Amino acid sequence: MTLLTRPRPPIRGLLSVMLACAVTGAQAAPQTTLRPVARAAVAQTAAPPIVAPVVTDAGTVRVPLAARVPADARPVARTTAVDMIRAAGLDGQVGFVIADADTGEVLERVDGSAPRPPASVTKALTALYGLETLGDDYRFVTRVLATGPVTGGVVQGDLILAGGGDPLLDTDDLAVLVQQMVDAGVTGATGDFQVWGAALPEEKEIEPGQLDQLGYNPSLGGLNLNFNTVYFSWARQGGDYAVTMDARSATRQPPVQTARVTVADRTGPVYTYAAGADVDEWSVARSALGEAGSRWLPVRFPDLYAADVFRTLAREAGVTLPAAAAIGVLPATTTELSRFESAPLREVVTDMMRYSTNLTAEVVGMTTTAERQDAALPMRASAADMEAWITARAGFAPVLFDHSGLDGNNAISAADMVALLDADGVQEVLVPVMRPVVMLDDQRQAIADFPADVRAKTGTLNFVSALAGYVATDSGRNLTFAFFAYDPEARAASRASLDEQPAGAAAFNGRAKRLQQDLLQRWAVLAGIAGQRQASATAVTVTR
Repeated sequence: MTLLTRPRPPIRGLLSVMLACAVTGAQAAPQTTLRPVARAAVAQTAAPPIVAPVVTDAGTVRVPLAARVPADARPVARTTAVDMIRAAGLDGQVGFVIADADTGEVLERVDGSAPRPPASVTKALTALYGLETLGDDYRFVTRVLATGPVTGGVVQGDLILAGGGDPLLDTDDLAVLVQQMVDAGVTGATGDFQVWGAALPEEKEIEPGQLDQLGYNPSLGGLNLNFNTVYFSWARQGGDYAVTMDARSATRQPPVQTARVTVADRTGPVYTYAAGADVDEWSVARSALGEAGSRWLPVRFPDLYAADVFRTLAREAGVTLPAAAAIGVLPATTTELSRFESAPLREVVTDMMRYSTNLTAEVVGMTTTAERQDAALPMRASAADMEAWITARAGFAPVLFDHSGLDGNNAISAADMVALLDADGVQEVLVPVMRPVVMLDDQRQAIADFPADVRAKTGTLNFVSALAGYVATDSGRNLTFAFFAYDPEARAASRASLDEQPAGAAAFNGRAKRLQQDLLQRWAVLAGIAGQRQASATAVTVTR
């Protein structure tokens, strides 16, 4: 039996496939949905001096830093965070706290005690929970097992595909398992082909209030493949459409039998979903398809989906297996035929924080709880366990219904988030896995040589925008911050609209993100940034 670990960075391989597979349809076609993708690197171009908004009778304008801060005085902003929030049109909707990362001194706060949805900032809590409990080197393991000996290439018993929760497992990884099995001389089995996905409790979706077709709200369990999404593509052929459902990867494109789609003559809704007999039944409105297009749809039978793809790959390699049967308990005695290990947990978490993958967050959180409790718990019970862990770790109790932040009922205050980020040992764990936040000018260009490094986790839902993390300044003063913007009335209306892109959501998010930039740039100034870059000897360390 050969042990193989992933030789390439996780997620990026499948992400590149998902990007390459995006097909642009007609204007009315269903939106192509990919895994969360990090924004492209921003060109490092020259930029105007650091600026922050000033409220005048004529409105909000930007003025150079030198015009606002006397050179011989301690930097003082002529506007406050309250002024900036009001100018952004977000009055009463923002909780913001910024503190000295070394002393814990709160430097400024606006409505910092009010709990608000953290969205994907929740993943920072999950990252800490997982890394401190499981350790940096923890790996998820997927195996192929036999219940009897191999005689003449044939397993004398059942063949089992056994999941270990790996949130990054893709079709190419299953092909590695198949090849190991073939290299061991296996050509078939006398018994059943079984699949075990009970290492974690199965959840049909992360947040039931989301639209059925959203790929970022998939099922999850102990066996996850391709982020538990299936690739749906369509193209007009004469007066009809050719449609396909497959589990494509960087090198393969196996068709699937556990998800089907039909084209329906209706004006709406665009998608409908029904759970069939171990198969996902989708329909899509003909009027929405245009000429051609594609998107990744969630699967709701994750273990059977993975087994379906494994069986196809095995058949292509010369191994004949019957249709899979799901089992809830592994036999007491088995022989391992092949095995695939994920990347180390730190790498898994780093990519989770960069791409904000919801499935990864839920799997990491539930696996951590299983380790703590010596038993796998459903997602909401696991989130409650993480709540209790955070309370013990940092002295406050957030409200958590999941590990990813997709549930808009999660709640934490900006003050409590900053308290967690400032707790002993937290900076050392989170700073290395947080992604850099580029400071931008009014033209959305990177500010060249900005005198601070910002590492943070973003969070976005409709009418929710969050950002929390660390600022390492060149003056040697380091900051911790949390920003949560939330419009509850608009969010409630957007959920009732059943629209993937509700009116006003993009504008709200844009205002909130610009305000985040303004507040961070303002506090970089107030931290006394000027002159030569100096190394910081504080607890916050940012690797460039």
